Amino acid sequence: MDLGAINPLLLAASLMVAATAVMIAAVGELVVEKAGVLNLGVEGMMITGAICGFAAAATTGSPMIGFAAAAGGGALLALLFALLTQVALANQVASGLALTLFGLGMSSLIGQSYVGVKPPPTPDLDIPLLSDIPVLGPVLFSHDLMVYFGLALVAAVWAFLKYTRGGLILKAVGENHAAAHALGYKVVRIRVLAILFGGACAGLGGAYISLIRVPQWTEGMTGGAGWIALALVVFASWKPWRVLLGAYLFGGVTVLQLNLQAAGLAIPAEYLSMSPYLITILVLVIMSADRSAAPASLGRTFHASQ
Repeated sequence: MDLGAINPLLLAASLMVAATAVMIAAVGELVVEKAGVLNLGVEGMMITGAICGFAAAATTGSPMIGFAAAAGGGALLALLFALLTQVALANQVASGLALTLFGLGMSSLIGQSYVGVKPPPTPDLDIPLLSDIPVLGPVLFSHDLMVYFGLALVAAVWAFLKYTRGGLILKAVGENHAAAHALGYKVVRIRVLAILFGGACAGLGGAYISLIRVPQWTEGMTGGAGWIALALVVFASWKPWRVLLGAYLFGGVTVLQLNLQAAGLAIPAEYLSMSPYLITILVLVIMSADRSAAPASLGRTFHASQ
């Protein structure tokens, strides 16, 4: 095995790219769960966003239109989940699982005509002056726009939940929806908006995979990223910055195992491929000692007459 072939700087830069899709989807799901809704359909919304974004970008030649279409596709599927759980009062767990299966099937159907098609490239920003800094420049300041969008999204969600009235209302709905309703807050409306936000984020995460990370369409290409996003939210104790750390841990191990395979490590590739999932879950389980952060109304159905 030739460990000298592994470039630490390239590894650090690659982990930011590898973590972005999971991070954006997980932050969206965090907002949904803070509102007291458990949406297990993240994988389905991600793969829907992946094909919607890919199809729109390949048709128009614009990656930005692709990302907008991905957010719309994810939000549209999330709207179906919102109608089922907030209007028809269907079980959230069953509805989320059905959403995943529906998204996987629909994306496979839509994506048949896009196999082998190349999407338009998404340019890196190469931030002036900052990208020229030795060592740090190529690692931190030479990525595509979505990498920085993901970081900004984490900061924005953290600030929204901690410092704004809207964030306090969202958390109140998630903690005790009956009390929030008694105070005059529109519980269903707030939860529907949170679900749509989570769906749009999941769609963006999926499009990041199909347009930038693996610039092509392959059936089932999200490969369980939606489930990792769900696990990140729980094991990060519903804290945005811990989601960021968890996503970077997952991205780092993912990139490292690929480098180790390329370096000729004498371990079967199947074991290395499963290592990002195992190590991320193990570390986050250790980190998640504070389980009191779970929203008290998470997964519970609300109706104004109850």
